[in-house]
Parts: sequence; C-alpha cells; structure tokens
Amino acid sequence: MTTAARPTFDPARGNDNKAPSFQYSARDLASHTKLKFRQPGQGTIDEIGDRQQLLEELRRAEQEYYEEKEGKASTMRFIKQEEEQDDKEKQRLKEEAERLAKLDKDDSDQESDSGGSDSSDSEDEEDDDDDDAAELMAELQRIRKERAEEKERQEREALEEAEAEKEREAMEGNPLLNIGDQKRDFSVKRRWDDDVIFKNQARGVDDKPKKRFVNDMIRSDFHRRFLHKYIH
Repeated sequence: MTTAARPTFDPARGNDNKAPSFQYSARDLASHTKLKFRQPGQGTIDEIGDRQQLLEELRRAEQEYYEEKEGKASTMRFIKQEEEQDDKEKQRLKEEAERLAKLDKDDSDQESDSGGSDSSDSEDEEDDDDDDAAELMAELQRIRKERAEEKERQEREALEEAEAEKEREAMEGNPLLNIGDQKRDFSVKRRWDDDVIFKNQARGVDDKPKKRFVNDMIRSDFHRRFLHKYIH
C-alpha cells in the first residue's frame, strides 16, 4: 500500500528552513593567510647592502671569470674599455669648453664693434625719449581732464534726477492733491462691525427647529412633546 497520502510528522523542507550545516569542503578553506617575507639566504636587504658595492663585486667577479677563461687578454680588454670611456668623457668636456670660449670671443667682438656707433646715436635717442615722454604726459593730462569732466557730468545728472524725483513725490504724496492719471480708491475695504468684540450673539434665537425623522417611537419628537405636555 502506498504512503503518498499519509501525513508525515517531519515533512520535507527546503534548505533555507534547515539548521545551518558546519560541514565545508577543503577547497573552501583559505590557502594563503600570511604574507611571505624573504628569509636569510634569499637576498635580503642586509645581505645585498649598498648597490654600488654590489656592482663592484659583480664587475670584479666578471673580470675574474674572463681571466680564468681567456687568460690575460680578457683583463687587458676590460681595462681598455674603461680607458676608452674615460677618453670619450674627456673629449666631450674639451669640446664643450672650446665652444663656450668661442661664444665669449664672439660676444666681445660684437661689443667692441658697436661701441663707436653707440656714442653717436645716444644723443638722438635721448632727444626721442624726451619727446615721447612729453607726448605721454600731455596725453595723460588730457585723459585725466576728460575723466574729471565725465564724472562731474554724471554727478550733475544724478543730482538733477534726485531733485525731480523729490519734487514728484511732493506733488503726488498727498492723495487729495493727486492729479496723476492713475485713479485711487479711498473706500473702506472692511465692514463697520469688524472691530466689535461680541458678534453674532443673537443668531438662531428666533429660528424654528426643523422637523426631523427618528426611526424610534419612543425617541421621536412627537413622543417628546407628548411627555412634556402631559407627564411633566
């Protein structure tokens, strides 16, 4: 007989409703949890020391290697390479010094050639400078004068406008003397009893009560009037 229709005490539930599991795979574990540092013997900073010293040691080791492999010829080749480098550096410095000396000589020659002509042209240049200075001063005076006149004119116009505005306000300030095109309304905008303390006190006194329908024979208006008339 099948058990599909029978109720179960602990029915099947999803993974979300189950208790959390403490089982996990070994592949889920963290593999690298610490930083790795160089160990003694792996080329640490203390072992390497100064870089220049390291380069010297490498160069010396290379020289010894070539001496053992090729004999004395390798040593001579190494020394010759260093001498060639020194000669190139000396040649470059010598060429630079010659170029600078040549430039200094050319500058001194040009100054000596232009010395005679400077004395003859100095007077003309001074006269031209004096004329230019006089023209500049005259132009400066003219500009200052124009600016002063413009400022005075603006102040005068501003004063005239202020006087006209003041006169217009004096003419139109009094509503009784207002002769402008715009008409003004002097009527009171509020009622005469707006400032009264007690207002609408007798409202609803003379009004008759409206008839109403109550769906209850005991609480109806007719029953209330009957009780008030014959019982009280």
